[in-house]
Amino acid sequence: MNRMETALIVGAGQGLSASLARLFAGEGMQVALAARDTSKLAPLVDETGAFAVACDASQAQSVDNLFAQVSGTFGVPDIVVYNASGRYRAPVGQIDARKLRDAFDVTATGGLLVAQAAAVGMLARGSGSILLTGATASVKGLPGSTPFAMGKFALRGMAQCLARELAPKNIHVAHFVIDGGIASETTQGNGDDARDAQLDPDAIAREYLHVHRQHRSAWTWEIELRPWVERF
Repeated sequence: MNRMETALIVGAGQGLSASLARLFAGEGMQVALAARDTSKLAPLVDETGAFAVACDASQAQSVDNLFAQVSGTFGVPDIVVYNASGRYRAPVGQIDARKLRDAFDVTATGGLLVAQAAAVGMLARGSGSILLTGATASVKGLPGSTPFAMGKFALRGMAQCLARELAPKNIHVAHFVIDGGIASETTQGNGDDARDAQLDPDAIAREYLHVHRQHRSAWTWEIELRPWVERF
């Protein structure tokens, strides 16, 4: 009898996180969702049967508590998705050092803490996938986006380092460059033109699952996703 897989999504909310939760649950996985405010996850928990845990990913103790709860309930996760971002943007002359640090801690430091905690359990078991959500800002800095790009560039560099360190130990680390806006339920209802202009969160989620399912003889460490009408 095959063991049931467990998926943990950190930084859960609407959009991509919700699509991932639905897809993983539909694949027969046990799903855990982590967010600072778990009350907003109630409808998704009801829909998917997921296990919700409050967690501030920028705090090491909070991350340790998260993994202790998930592992204690389901066992070591098979797939961990880091989907949290500090979305602070400002022109260079108006960047606030405290806001910059807080945003960086969520985007990059939190990504490291979650990946580190995931790797410890996965290494002991000998398998697992750690999937990290990036953005256009992971590879292309834009005016006014310095704080956001700093965190996303750091997350991408970390992902590359961890992929090279952990792949030989059967831990698949992959970074996703989401190069474009993600459609909301409102946008998705505006016809083909609106859907073409933004990424469908359900389609993105299927690519996360595809990367998790890749045979280890043909792993990718990074994948870029963009609407076909989006400029490179």
